Amino acid sequence: MTALASLREAYKRDKAALLQNLADCKASTRSLPSTLHKLALLVDKVLIDLWHQAGLASDVCLVAVGGFGRGELFPHSDVDVLVLLPEDQSPEHSPALQAQLERFIGSCWDVGLEIGASVRTVSECLAESGKDITVQTSLLEARKITGPQNLFAQFEKQYQAAMDPKAFYVAKTLELSQRHTKFEDTPYALEPNCKESPGGLRDLQIILWVARAAGLGQSWDELARKGLATPLEARQIKRNESLLGLIRARLHLISKRREDRLVFDLQTAVAESFGFSAEQTPDGRLAQRASEKLMREYYWAAKAVTQLNQILLLNIEDRLKTDLGDNASDLQPLNARFFEKSGLIEVASDDVYHRHPHAILETFELYQTTVGIKGLSARTLRALYNVRPIMNGQFRSDPVNRQTFLRILQHPQGLTHAARLMNQTSVLGRYLWVFRRIVGQMQHDLFHAYTVDQHILMVLRNARRFFMAEHAHEYPFCSQLAAGWDKPWILYIAALFHDIAKGRGGDHSKLGVSEALTFCKQHHIDKQDSQLIAFLVGEHLTMSHVAQKEDLSDPDVIDAFAKRVGNERQLTALYLLTVADIRGTSPKVWNAWKGKLLEDLYKLTLRVLGGRAPDANAEIESRKREALVELALHAEPHQGHKALWDTLDVGYFMRHDASDIAWHARQLSRHVALVTAAGEIESPQKTIVRARISPLGEGMQVVVYTPDQPDLFARICGFFDQSGLSILDAKIHTARNGYALDTFQLITPLMAEQYRELISMVESELAKTVASHAPLPTPVKGRVSRRVKSFPIKPRVTLKPDDKAQSWLLSISASDRLGLLYSVANVLAHHGINLQLAKISTLGERVEDTFLISGPALQQNKAQIEIETELLQVLQSN
Repeated sequence: MTALASLREAYKRDKAALLQNLADCKASTRSLPSTLHKLALLVDKVLIDLWHQAGLASDVCLVAVGGFGRGELFPHSDVDVLVLLPEDQSPEHSPALQAQLERFIGSCWDVGLEIGASVRTVSECLAESGKDITVQTSLLEARKITGPQNLFAQFEKQYQAAMDPKAFYVAKTLELSQRHTKFEDTPYALEPNCKESPGGLRDLQIILWVARAAGLGQSWDELARKGLATPLEARQIKRNESLLGLIRARLHLISKRREDRLVFDLQTAVAESFGFSAEQTPDGRLAQRASEKLMREYYWAAKAVTQLNQILLLNIEDRLKTDLGDNASDLQPLNARFFEKSGLIEVASDDVYHRHPHAILETFELYQTTVGIKGLSARTLRALYNVRPIMNGQFRSDPVNRQTFLRILQHPQGLTHAARLMNQTSVLGRYLWVFRRIVGQMQHDLFHAYTVDQHILMVLRNARRFFMAEHAHEYPFCSQLAAGWDKPWILYIAALFHDIAKGRGGDHSKLGVSEALTFCKQHHIDKQDSQLIAFLVGEHLTMSHVAQKEDLSDPDVIDAFAKRVGNERQLTALYLLTVADIRGTSPKVWNAWKGKLLEDLYKLTLRVLGGRAPDANAEIESRKREALVELALHAEPHQGHKALWDTLDVGYFMRHDASDIAWHARQLSRHVALVTAAGEIESPQKTIVRARISPLGEGMQVVVYTPDQPDLFARICGFFDQSGLSILDAKIHTARNGYALDTFQLITPLMAEQYRELISMVESELAKTVASHAPLPTPVKGRVSRRVKSFPIKPRVTLKPDDKAQSWLLSISASDRLGLLYSVANVLAHHGINLQLAKISTLGERVEDTFLISGPALQQNKAQIEIETELLQVLQSN
């Protein structure tokens, strides 16, 4: 065996022994630093051996940089080294040196080290670090592995002399801000990066980097000794750093690569490596996943890191200003307990909160109401962090604190910023104890993109923006309604409590009502306002359910919803909360079509609440008049619409608005097939497809006019699936002349400038597909996302008669995937089922679709069971 092979085997054996210690479920976070240090020392030893085997000159220095320079190495992290040369040497001018370096780096890879190497002289190091903050940071923690001490000492001396601590601090804090923005400024992403996300390991490393650059210390204990951190803060940092580090190490071990993201695929395995296991309810249902327990631990650690990062960085900034004689900012008194210092709220004394507990909530009221205040000082943040134990039951029940908290909610400005800051500093969860239970709680419903507490704060923000003139362009109709609303804070409290009871089992809406009423009673909110808040919390899912799953053209649906809502005030409040809620789940969930459905439901219900009983005939005549006006504006021939309208029944006019009716008349009237007295069709059989950009300004609208055929819906769905177009809504109608008039609302990822080519393609190719009458292709199961694989939804199929017992309602719920709707349509076509209406609701990566169907097969129990069974089979995600 060669020397290199022997070294490789020894390295693999020794590394495996160290990693086994990290993999051990019983391994504590306390052992992590020692193991990572031992791993770095092992690599040091291997590098020294390879260095000598390569025959490198004794005047060349091998230096560890970056994380490796700190003396710690994660299982699959890069080994970053610097080959430091004397000023008179250069690989370009020395072929022998070049060959030796290539031999050394090649041997590193052969042994199994993922090495990242740079070759520079001292002057080149200084030049590069002056241009690139990343290089400057990497060199900050340089550590000699082997080579002449005088060369390394020369490098250290010149590097430190060139360091500008203030400029370095500014650059690193700007870098931190940009990195946080990349991760949406929240540690609560469902798949966080334990190194780079806010609250991750990088946030802690930045503190030590800027402290080290300023000569203020190189460890948490040293920062504590110099007054930049308290002993408690140092202990908290070390504990959370070890937890995050062990999570990162386990991620590397389980994925067998450098993986710092807690992706869904790995969360359960990492959780189990910590000894977490799933819990079940007494009736056998899953109560809590192992991954949820791990993520809750992670989020609490990340939150603490975020708080401590802010405190220590502000402390270091103050120390830098003092050392540089740049601490001339005057303290402006705000009241007896607080000052303003450079736009930050500064406590008058470190023990102000112990002496005046009421000042805790007063801090956020001042932040909210004082012009020019942009945050809290390090001293104030530290005081809040250290005073958490006194925010107990007595603090929560104090009448003065309750009045202050209610004033914060009722103030016309700054609520969103105040609520977020209260959550970041742990004050919100300690004052509102029920809120603390959902901090860092994950949601595995495939359409929420945030933890429960972050979702609630997003909904609160959305509701607040309805009342701000600068955001009126975002949701004009919501802003219009909000302008006439007298008590915005009612919506804010409802937003705060709408999901407060998630994760307890049972109906979180009903449980949330109890919590909301308790809050209202404690804060002396009058009975009428309390009842409205309770109504909003209890019914916050109702409006979206009716809009997306029921037939809004059915007067009975609108009448039933109106009775449930009760009055216009409750309807308006529920509409505003519903829009804010859907917008706060995920950027993928909201679209213009959902907005239209909700707005239509609001307006239709408002008419009923205003005393106008649903009158189908009057509604149809109104829509026809509006459509005729639009046709006249397009200079359509007088009575040109009549041929089409004479073939259509009441159902058509009830399910389409005036704009769609006019568009259909313009596009289809000249192609109408008339039925003669003898019952024969007096026109050639022809398929017409027309498409346009949706009037909603998002997506595309397509109308298909063709002789009806049993598998028409399935054939159309297949075409749209193959074309990458998602169906949001389908209105299916069969005219008296035997033609199908089907309208589809579609959405596409294509850019708006490509719409002409897309429309042309759809009109020509879909017409060919429908007219071909070729056998339907076999549905192919599309690939599902990683998230669906990790948190699959159990498919559900419900088939029941509608309220009038004339048709059947088919409801399906499943994980989304490409081709799913076509698979469902194929089953319906196979059984000769006629489709009258399809409401397609995609909630992130979950589908909740409702179909109004009819057909002889539905009258037989055996056929019903076959249909349901086949649908369940095609809904399976795997």
